[in-house]
Amino acid sequence: MRTKLAFLLAVLLFCSAAALAQNCPYDPRCLNNPYGAGNPYKADGLNNPYSTYGSPYSNKSHTNPYATDAPKLYDSQGNYRGRLSSNPYDPDSTSNPYGRYGNPHSPDSINNPYGAGNPYGQPLRVVPSR
Repeated sequence: MRTKLAFLLAVLLFCSAAALAQNCPYDPRCLNNPYGAGNPYKADGLNNPYSTYGSPYSNKSHTNPYATDAPKLYDSQGNYRGRLSSNPYDPDSTSNPYGRYGNPHSPDSINNPYGAGNPYGQPLRVVPSR
């Protein structure tokens, strides 16, 4: 399990929605590449609905709207960018429109195209919880 987590940390790269469409459709580390990190059959993948990190029922999944232990996001400089979560009530969630990391007007939010969510800015890394 530890090697899977280490592999996931080393391989996965999460880009903002604009960057996914433009910058890395063929990069094996990007989630929008269905043959790389975005493979829906990958055992520990974020796009696999049966894995710990992709299941809508797992507390460690970004697709569970009630998850409190969703994967964390970091930019290439090591700055924390919130949790990759669909939970709109979690203060660190990228889906919380009133939180620091989900508000489209916050400079720390990946939803702000002029802040941390700049499609030409630094790529983001997903770090699953242990």
